[in-house]
Amino acid sequence: MKYPFEVPFTEVEAEIDLYISSVFSCLESEFLVMPKGEGFVEYPVFERGYEFLKRITNGFRNIDSRSITKAAFQKPMVIIVLRTMLGFTPSEWAYVATRRTGVEVSQGFARNLDRNIRMSPMSALSDSRVTRERVGALVDAACQLLNMPAPEVGPDKIHRLDKADTSTGPSGIISLSNIGVPYAMLLYERFLGRPFAGHRDSVSELVGDSLESAIEEVLTKAGISYRKTKRAERIAGFDQTPDFIIPSEFNPQVVIGAKITEDDGTARDKVTRIQHLAEISKMKSTNGFPGFEVIACIGGRGFGVRREDMKKLLIATRGKVFTLKTLSYLVEFTRLHEFKTNE
Repeated sequence: MKYPFEVPFTEVEAEIDLYISSVFSCLESEFLVMPKGEGFVEYPVFERGYEFLKRITNGFRNIDSRSITKAAFQKPMVIIVLRTMLGFTPSEWAYVATRRTGVEVSQGFARNLDRNIRMSPMSALSDSRVTRERVGALVDAACQLLNMPAPEVGPDKIHRLDKADTSTGPSGIISLSNIGVPYAMLLYERFLGRPFAGHRDSVSELVGDSLESAIEEVLTKAGISYRKTKRAERIAGFDQTPDFIIPSEFNPQVVIGAKITEDDGTARDKVTRIQHLAEISKMKSTNGFPGFEVIACIGGRGFGVRREDMKKLLIATRGKVFTLKTLSYLVEFTRLHEFKTNE
């Protein structure tokens, strides 16, 4: 079976279903494997923070903000453990701390604090007055919440603290820290929270970077001049910025959209973005200016769900749709070969 970029576009149009299947056949998904990325916390590091927190609270029998704040400056991983006990994101914790203590803890501060600890878990926290005040507020709010049972809510709602460890206050934490967690409860909370969800969100850009890096390698090997754009960067002449412009943004002849998704709904949005690039090229040609070739480089199972979306993508790019598996053909079967300087 040939790929759509190997044949004239008239043939792609005539046998569109065949070429949709062709692209589907070479889509690969990497959702089972994630990059660790910077700031990945290995379990032994997390466990040391947990054991230190357990020790200074006398087995969670004395969840006291003053002693925990002092401990947090000695071993900052305590802060990560405390946040995990709450089940909050850094931004959520900052909001709750501000509301409960009256100390202004910005979401940016909480996110940076969390990241800095993950990046260097053995480094001491800044001893500035502002840091002490804000960390104290975070810990104080956490201790207030962990020292009381989860509030009652209506039967059609669930409180975020209604978890196996925090639903009954300190007694639940003490019990689980001593006897462990029933496997069914572990599975249920995993069902509600998605395993590795927080980490997956934090490395989402790295996942996309893997495809972009592969494209860069192909372009560099061929000696092709290109401009790789930054996220949310604005480029003159593009109300929607492509990921690569060849040879430059001042003379765009080829543009590449690099898209990875494991979700079919997100895939639809990304197809629309590629279609819009094709519309920009068509509009330039209509107004007497040279257009550019639009190439889509895609990955992930999300693109392999809706045939209608793939049809739109093939039409918008005139068959120039590549995957990681077919990236070696990128230069040969597109206008990129016009800019090749290395054999």
